[in-house]
Amino acid sequence: MILAIETSCDDTCAAVVTAAGEIRSNVVASQGLLHARYGGVVPEIASRRHLELVDAVTADALEGADAGLDEIESVAVTRGPGLIGALLVGVSSAKGIAASRKLPLAPVDHLHGHVVASTLALGREPVEAPYLCLVASGGHTFIAQVDEPSGYRTLGSTLDDAAGEAFDKGARLLGLGYPGGPELDRLASEGDADAFDFPRSLPGEGLDFSFSGLKTALLYRVRELGEREVERRRADLAASYQAAIVTVLVTRLEQAVGRERAERVAIGGGVAANSELRRRVTEACDALGVGLWVPPRELCTDNAAMIAGAARFAEPVPYPGYLDLDAAARLA
Repeated sequence: MILAIETSCDDTCAAVVTAAGEIRSNVVASQGLLHARYGGVVPEIASRRHLELVDAVTADALEGADAGLDEIESVAVTRGPGLIGALLVGVSSAKGIAASRKLPLAPVDHLHGHVVASTLALGREPVEAPYLCLVASGGHTFIAQVDEPSGYRTLGSTLDDAAGEAFDKGARLLGLGYPGGPELDRLASEGDADAFDFPRSLPGEGLDFSFSGLKTALLYRVRELGEREVERRRADLAASYQAAIVTVLVTRLEQAVGRERAERVAIGGGVAANSELRRRVTEACDALGVGLWVPPRELCTDNAAMIAGAARFAEPVPYPGYLDLDAAARLA
């Protein structure tokens, strides 16, 4: 069994997953309420909270898996990308656990975790390579070609803002709570997606994304309408804005399927929990005749099970080779 730790942002996560991809436990301690008053994640606060929680969350994961440390065969941890202070807590904790029993340690790319989330055993046959994966989160948006689950090739990525950031900033402009993405998704279900015409940017001839202009368009529309009219039409604004983001994501995915002649598609990342994206991707894949794997929402947002899932396809570093391993806010 693999014990995994994930602390790349503001969720303290630990999980136990078998080599076959069975999730024995997957514990997430959210800091959402802690950061809500600031309207976003405060890195220093997140790091300090990880320090307070990581031991207890790891213990809960072992207890939930009905396993002791003597049954763990390897340890995995998110090395990056993410908030450097937060990452250091997870890396230090994982190194300590692994070194205490001289276990091998697998440093994992957080984004690789999102890419392989659908390879875990989730009540249906997991996705098998080759497949395409759309990853959309608060910090990253890209389409990956997965020929082997040990890695992936990026076909297109955002040129500026990530889709998740666009959701969160849009929610803030509309006066919604934190985290903004789920709040905007909920409100959009009550509105008319055709009420406002927001831009759908598809830059260049490739498969890249751009969302910065969309945020600006919403800002100008909010200013133009005024406070009273925004209050009256908030749901329509949310639905129209969400539709613009989702349309771009789905259009690029459809183009990637055509160019790569893909037969299987998966999605991942926090935005993959969005109800409209899940609906539109399902419709698109049905129309194209390709298989679709959509992880449950708890495997779309940050979690340690996906980190263990990526570690299944990695070559772990034997003891003591990882003792000087460091976290990295960005990975090449």
